[in-house]
Amino acid sequence: MTTETNPGSCCGTGSCGSGATVDVQGVGVTTVYKVSGMTCGHCEGAISKEISALDGVTAVQAVAQTGEVTVTSAAPLDEEAVRAAVDEAGYELVGRA
Repeated sequence: MTTETNPGSCCGTGSCGSGATVDVQGVGVTTVYKVSGMTCGHCEGAISKEISALDGVTAVQAVAQTGEVTVTSAAPLDEEAVRAAVDEAGYELVGRA
């Protein structure tokens, strides 16, 4: 049986407040980041592709409308690595949401 993480969980609505929570399904850690410059689906795809390439990342959901990127990973990610991935995609990591 495969268990998948729902990157649109409570953190996707901003109700967690802390910016990082342990995934209730036990799959890893979910962190929500604010990114500036996203305006469309292409932006979402570019950011998702770069962050997905980071070691340990299991899911990425970027939402241009809110400027939020929800990342699920096996363990907490180094924020500088996430920043570098977002920069590589051509956008700016503002910080955790």
